[in-house]
Amino acid sequence: MGVMPENPTSDVRLLAPAQVAEVLGVTVDEVMALVYESRLRGVRVGAPARWRIDESSVTAYLDDEAEIARRMALWRESSAASFPELWGTGVVRNPD
Repeated sequence: MGVMPENPTSDVRLLAPAQVAEVLGVTVDEVMALVYESRLRGVRVGAPARWRIDESSVTAYLDDEAEIARRMALWRESSAASFPELWGTGVVRNPD
């Protein structure tokens, strides 16, 4: 589980799962699944204990997802390229 240190520093900003769900465009259950999968860092605070998510882990998650999307786009683009384009000979259809 993506659990935060027991004594977080004062510069850690904690968000409610509902806030994270709104930012990510998913349900609260999906946010909690990301916490349980250690893809987001969360901690239970207060009495009664409520989940809070480290804002920096949300930023890191979004960065990771953007990188995955970028790599997939590059892969699809390379799959659509003709072999002469890949080998550096022949006509390049879409020059940069």
